Amino acid sequence: MEGLRLKLAPTAAPPLSIDDAEPAETRIRRLAAENPVIIFARSACCMCHVMKRLLSAVGVHPTVIELDEDEIAALEPCAAPPALYIGGVCVGGVDSVVALHLNNSLVPKLVEVGVVSEGIYIS
Repeated sequence: MEGLRLKLAPTAAPPLSIDDAEPAETRIRRLAAENPVIIFARSACCMCHVMKRLLSAVGVHPTVIELDEDEIAALEPCAAPPALYIGGVCVGGVDSVVALHLNNSLVPKLVEVGVVSEGIYIS
């Protein structure tokens, strides 16, 4: 029996750069601007898993950054973790993301930033 061979496609996204000296607020803003879809979460967050599954169902595999407890306050203007940013803009937490999906507003936001092609998703 022959094994399965996977070929990874090259990515245009820059590698994540985490500088511990950079203030949390600055790092969050920078990472949100550098990644089209990013989730900031606590470690072992079950709601983060829910958000990732929803995004995966529409064909998106977001960057996920786990924040330390002392960095969570930097998300305060956006949402409590998990917090989703699309195109550098805070979309909100799980409730906001599910509401956007249910009223058919989530996928158009993802299309707008180029991570989903219109018509190529599962609703």
